[in-house]
Amino acid sequence: MKTEAQSMARRPVISSLGLICAAQFVLQVDFSIVNVALPTIQRELGFAPADLQWVVTGYALTFGALLLLGGRAGDLLGRRRLLMLGLLLFGLASLTCGLALSPLLLILSRLVQGAGGALVSPSALSLLTTSNPEGAARNRALSLWQASTSAGASTGVIAGGVLTQFLGWRAIFLVNLPIIAVLLLLIPRVLPDDTRTGSQRLDVPGAALVTASAAALIYGLSNGQQQGFGSLGTVLALGAAVVLAVVFVLVERTTPAPIVPFSYFYSPTHRASVGAMVLMGAVIAAYVYFASLYLQRVLGVSPVLTGLAILPSTATVVLMSTFATRRLLDRLGVKRMLLLGLTSMGLGLLVFSFVTAGGSYLVNVLPGVLLTALGLSVALPAASVGATTGVDRSEQGLAGGLLTTGQQIGAAVGLALLATLAAARTAQTGSLAAGYDFSFLVAIGLVLIAMLLVATQLNHQACQAELARQRQEAASIRAEAPLPQDVRKP
Repeated sequence: MKTEAQSMARRPVISSLGLICAAQFVLQVDFSIVNVALPTIQRELGFAPADLQWVVTGYALTFGALLLLGGRAGDLLGRRRLLMLGLLLFGLASLTCGLALSPLLLILSRLVQGAGGALVSPSALSLLTTSNPEGAARNRALSLWQASTSAGASTGVIAGGVLTQFLGWRAIFLVNLPIIAVLLLLIPRVLPDDTRTGSQRLDVPGAALVTASAAALIYGLSNGQQQGFGSLGTVLALGAAVVLAVVFVLVERTTPAPIVPFSYFYSPTHRASVGAMVLMGAVIAAYVYFASLYLQRVLGVSPVLTGLAILPSTATVVLMSTFATRRLLDRLGVKRMLLLGLTSMGLGLLVFSFVTAGGSYLVNVLPGVLLTALGLSVALPAASVGATTGVDRSEQGLAGGLLTTGQQIGAAVGLALLATLAAARTAQTGSLAAGYDFSFLVAIGLVLIAMLLVATQLNHQACQAELARQRQEAASIRAEAPLPQDVRKP
């Protein structure tokens, strides 16, 4: 049996793990909570149809673009300090989101929220891994981290509907404030002040350039739909996006510690994996975004029921990831799994592309939600293996960070493109459903491009070797895990 001293030593670890997972839970809630409230936000703040996507893309843009910078800043400045700074920034932005009286203020606040999240997430994950020794303890901690991620996504979908319907859309942002206040109060008392280990300079210019380039592209697409793609503002914005992207590449090639090491992309497998993740990021953002709008604006479903209608998506991902994905990955291999997942996503989007003004949830939405979510639960872990294939153990975190960054920037830019096309189609036909149909057809095209990348670039044998290495590492960790206290020899 455990001694009293061992129990007391374990309590701080459990408390710190709870706080870290709570921080991740809040971030994930904010990823999903806003979608159900979009029609209400558009109506009350007067958003133009092409601008509404900024409520989602603004958060994803800064979160993705600054994620790697946030991880390196935590190493350099101290992870606990950056975790608290990120939560404070996130909380202040949540307040201004909830009090916003104009579309511009809400969009700017969402950009700041994403930046705060980019400081919180890598710092929280680093604190989790450093406070739990490698082996069984760290594996349990990472499992709880993943569980808090899934729980946050599910809670956000439901809470978004309930809060919007009964308290108004502002409540989806203001609800963050008491949670963050408690976290900021407890973190200094529970988490140790970690040692700063970083020595490299932060690539602030690189992070700023990639964020500005993507933002200019999104603005150019949105403005082009409203003012015309030949208008001066649109041409300047799209031109600036190209110029900033070129400058970003030049800066990254000359800086000693680039935020994006281009040598990583010399591998065709890495290019295919990250490229597929960028395109899947667009699909992940788009199908929930347009499904929420279709249910409320076309079918007239309430916010609460909309949240419940989208919940099967999260449930499918959680169940597949828990019980089936790893087994399928071992049996089918990375390349076949990615192609299978992308095929399922394409079929789900095909179902969505037939939505009509007289449609129904059971026929036009639920099958699309299930097929798309099934595809994501199969494809995302496979892409993760491809992204880390052939990468040195010391750089596995960087590869994972690039994958997440690609997904978030893909979500921001992809959703902007699809929302712009949907708004243009609706303006031509006068039908919201026709606009949504067209956006889903374009999304199918993105999936086909991802399939082409995987089929032609991904190295099957190299990925199988990475899977074997991961299985061997997991077996070694299980073998080294200590026996329970009560069965050890005296």
